Amino acid sequence: MEHILSNNWSKRFFATLMAYDIMRVWEAGTRIILSFLTLTILLGLAGGVVKTFLDLRLLLSTGVEVALRQVLVDTLTLLAVVEVLKTTLTYCSDGRVRVTFIIDTVLVVMLTELISRWFTSGEWNQFAILGGIILMLGVMRIIAIRYSPALPTSTQQADQLGF
Repeated sequence: MEHILSNNWSKRFFATLMAYDIMRVWEAGTRIILSFLTLTILLGLAGGVVKTFLDLRLLLSTGVEVALRQVLVDTLTLLAVVEVLKTTLTYCSDGRVRVTFIIDTVLVVMLTELISRWFTSGEWNQFAILGGIILMLGVMRIIAIRYSPALPTSTQQADQLGF
């Protein structure tokens, strides 16, 4: 008798599970996970702002150049986090990831790396590699805007170009 009850329970469970629209389950699960991700990004951003503010005390203990270099790198890193947050929120609202937002994020990270290498007197080949990557990302961004699957309005296009 117990075998029949457990067998009926499993059949009912699978029938109920199959009755749900899998896309609705996917969208709800994705929204829940992205909500946690957004909260994590916001907490990280707030912590980064606090750390950047605390790095101002370097002005008292080290040279101005060293302190401001650290604040500049921290600020550029925070801007990269803002771009990740922007990409996450766009996915929540549009249901897709925009390639231009991802490229913008990588561009900010690469520019941060280029500036930090510049301050540490990096070798010229490192600058050449980073410059090549930044140049290719710029070309990819232009191509992504020009051949976007969504037909943007003039205001959206100006926003994507950064105006």
